[in-house]
Amino acid sequence: MTVVKNQNNELIPQRTVTGWQMCIDYRKLNTATRKDHFPLPFIDEMLERLANHSFFCYLDGYSGYHQIPIHPEDQSKTTFTCPYGTFAYRRMSFGLCNAPASFQRCMMAIFSDFIENIMEVFMDDFSVYGKSFDQCIENLEKVLQRCKEVDLVLNWEKCHFMVREGIVLGHRISERGIEVDRAKIEVIEQLPPLQTSRPSEAS
Repeated sequence: MTVVKNQNNELIPQRTVTGWQMCIDYRKLNTATRKDHFPLPFIDEMLERLANHSFFCYLDGYSGYHQIPIHPEDQSKTTFTCPYGTFAYRRMSFGLCNAPASFQRCMMAIFSDFIENIMEVFMDDFSVYGKSFDQCIENLEKVLQRCKEVDLVLNWEKCHFMVREGIVLGHRISERGIEVDRAKIEVIEQLPPLQTSRPSEAS
């Protein structure tokens, strides 16, 4: 975070820009697309299955959607224009309305025999667990072998191995159970009080 002054000379906290991510307006394509309503897991049920285990490994899928290929016949639908010409995605792009559902379905298919048994999957966040160190290592080996078989790449910088607790979707998970992440509460507590103003009357 950094603090900058706005037009009114007020100090405003902002996130530091460490990189850029391209965003394409796919609203017209999304309007014409038949919607995929594949559901995401229920967060409360997933957290309950994770809780009360002793060891965890948290894996992160590298670049998420971009690991999923688009059928060659559909690639032209993602065409966009820029000063250097027109381009189309060969991998699933952010901004497509069915991208989250398609990605979750793909991950569920890859790890179908592991989910609710040795791991949980929420989009590109994979949580592997075990009641003991050896059991967690054994489960991790199975998951990594599956990733290798399907060429699923992980972001090692965001992976955590053999930890006793961790943050999953804003909750602290450990063998003690489910706890609220204190960092989230502190952020809310430090928010400035809301101020309302009357809309200016039309002259």
